[in-house]
Order: sequence, then structure tokens, then C-alpha cells
Amino acid sequence: MPSAKIEAFLEMMSAERACARNTLIAYGKDLADAHAFTAARGRPLEQAEAADVEAYFAALSLRGLSAATAARRRASVRQFYRFAVEEGWRRDDPSRRVDAPKQPRALPKLLSRAEVERLIAAAAALGDAEGARLACVVEILYASGLRVSELTALPLQAVARDPAFLMVRGKGGKERLAPLNGAARAAVKAWLVWRPAGLPRRDKANPWLFPSTGASGRMTPRRVGQLLDEAAARAGLDPARVSPHVLRHAFATHLLEGGADLRVVQTLLGHADIATTQIYTHVTGERLRRTVEAAHPLAKG
Repeated sequence: MPSAKIEAFLEMMSAERACARNTLIAYGKDLADAHAFTAARGRPLEQAEAADVEAYFAALSLRGLSAATAARRRASVRQFYRFAVEEGWRRDDPSRRVDAPKQPRALPKLLSRAEVERLIAAAAALGDAEGARLACVVEILYASGLRVSELTALPLQAVARDPAFLMVRGKGGKERLAPLNGAARAAVKAWLVWRPAGLPRRDKANPWLFPSTGASGRMTPRRVGQLLDEAAARAGLDPARVSPHVLRHAFATHLLEGGADLRVVQTLLGHADIATTQIYTHVTGERLRRTVEAAHPLAKG
């Protein structure tokens, strides 16, 4: 069982840093895993020594975990110990002397502008409420770069006055403006015509832009992913290449290719650190390199 110190850490992350529920669950699992390891060596996580932490970090690399999962667990442990020092539970941070292996940053999956247009066309071709909703989902994701959790949390009131921008509450409870272009606004209007007919009988006051009969009353991120898979298949695209996050990547990459400033893209995506946004400069650079190699006469052969 997780210790009271771990519970206190999770409460702090929730209250002071406004971590999302799924983030807190991930922290809890990571720290429970580390606690079980150090407890088996005779010490609870908050009392573990540097050798225990070093052994745990080494064991992560031998357990067949993905590089991303192992890196996240190391980061969770490091954050826990920083909190322990701040709270005065410990005088030292036993994770400080252990160097985490550098993880190469994978370039995000991409869709071209033409592929996004095919995806939108395939959704709209359904010609009914399902098609209007799906086209609206794709247009908003591509026009605004929203995370799927931000999309499903959009209230109906957010689009009541046909806005050019949405006010979005992102990670850590931070608010930002997300743009809606003309195509997205037209898709929203088309969906709002169909939306009332799809509401559950006893849920006419449903407050969400994308309502659902589920317990939450709104469409889930998982359902959005399923709908995008179906649209991809209709568009002749590999569903493995299409997801809400891929459309977020397309939004950022196509903006940069069009000449947008990196700081502007950072703001629109809601990234706290510009280093996160800079991955897209590598993407656009790689595409330029491939274009030169394919088209320049001196690059051939």
C-alpha cells in the first residue's frame, strides 16, 4: 500500500499544481511501484537511500518497460523526493546522484494538408448527425490545436456567439485562447443544427458541445479516437496514422511551415516550455531535407 507521504504528495499535486485526474493516477502508480521496490529492500520510499533509488532506476531498464514509461517513473520519483526535502521529511534527495539516461525525442506523426482535407471530406460525406459531429471534431482539432481532453470539455456556451477564438482551460488549469478559422466555425454551425436531435430525452439541458449518453454526459476522448479511426478508413488513410494528437501536430507543423513564429505556436498550443514546441522545427526541417533530396538535381543519385 502507498505510504501516507505519497498520499500527501498526490494531494499537493492536486491542490497546488491542479494536476488532472489521469496525471495523478499515473503519479500514484509510479510511486506505488517504486515504494514496493524499496520496501522489499527494507525501507519505504520516503526513507530509501541513494543505493535503493539507484537500484530501482537500474531495474526499470531491465523490466521491458518502454523508454517513455521508465523515464516517467524516474521523473515521478525525483519529484517526490524534491517535495520530501521541501517538507522537511528528508535532508537529502537520494535521486540526485543518479543520472537518468537521455531519451531521444521521437518526431511526431504527421498528416499532410491534403490528407487532413481528405479526412474532413470523409467525415462530412456521411451527411447526417454523425457526419456533422465528426466533421466538427476534425475541423476544431485541426483549426485550434486542442488536446482531445480540451475538446471534449468544451461547453456549448463556448460557441454560442460564433467566436473566432475559444477560451480553453488546459494543463494545470491554465487558460488560453485557441483560434477557430472560417471552416471550423462553419462546421460548428452545421453540428449545432443536428445537436438537439441527438440529445437524450431527459438531458435537454446538457451543457456540453459534444454530448453523450454516458455517465459524464459528454463524449469521451476514447470515443473521439474511435470516430477518427473510422473517418481515416473512409478517407483511405491508415488509422494508425490518425489520432486527435496527430491533428494537434498537424496544426503546429503546418503553422510553422506557413511562416508562423515559434513563440506564437507555443502560446496557441499551451506549452509551458518552448523546448516542447521546438520539436516541430525538427519536423519541418526534416520535411525540407526530404524535399531537397527528391527535387534538387545535385541531391539525386
